[in-house]
Amino acid sequence: MTRHYLLVSDFDQTLSFNDSGHVLSESLGLVDFAEKVAGLSRLNLVQSGAELTYLLRHDPEFRRVRRDDLVDVGRRIRCKRNIDMLVECLAHGIDGYQFDFYVVSAAPQEVVNAALEGIVPPERIIATCFEFDPDTGEIASVVRVPAGYGKVTAVDELRMQLGVPRERVVYVGDGSSDIHVMLHVNRGDGLTIAASETRLIAQIARRTVISDDALSVLVPVLEEVVGYDPGRIRTLFEDRGLLIQEWDRVRTDWLTIRRGAATGPYEPAA
Repeated sequence: MTRHYLLVSDFDQTLSFNDSGHVLSESLGLVDFAEKVAGLSRLNLVQSGAELTYLLRHDPEFRRVRRDDLVDVGRRIRCKRNIDMLVECLAHGIDGYQFDFYVVSAAPQEVVNAALEGIVPPERIIATCFEFDPDTGEIASVVRVPAGYGKVTAVDELRMQLGVPRERVVYVGDGSSDIHVMLHVNRGDGLTIAASETRLIAQIARRTVISDDALSVLVPVLEEVVGYDPGRIRTLFEDRGLLIQEWDRVRTDWLTIRRGAATGPYEPAA
């Protein structure tokens, strides 16, 4: 019997190399996007990942953004290689395992749709949704923001809709906006994969994969879910005309060491 899994991926810097907000800021000629995001983070004014949404609604410099601007940004974003092959492999299933692939992102829906056009169907993308004023074209309201706990809600709704048990959820993310959903998936005995070495995420995720190729996500899925060994994984890639040229496994220990206040000078043992 085929085992049914849900695989959910973030978009910004998980399937792409660029943050949508940075690309949008460059297209608008703005240079202080990072400072504004840092300021919002310090104030805890919005959930992590929702900073761009807040700026688009409330910052005077971003208020001039229209739907066409967001679509143009999506077409400018540089995505990782072989997303189409990842989607194809998951869609066709692997040795009795079926994977439904969805993208859940705090980036604007127009941006993600345009970036993944022809690769991921729009109905499989859950991103920040705006309503636009029919007269001025400006953003009138925010309908949905899948950031922070919003991602938890989005993943749970997908899981219930597809009838997938909690232990058959795989989530791939890269940043602080993925922390809540990764903790949630871990509690359900699902598989969490970090696509970056960001300290907070790497400590939470069960696996970390660093690559500029989207197919790299398959490696922990094949090992942890399907039970493949490295040799069989290499064969699967080679059958699709791909060669894993470098595959390094690194264990990282995060240490902070300092001398205690009451500790005297170091004296070597006699």
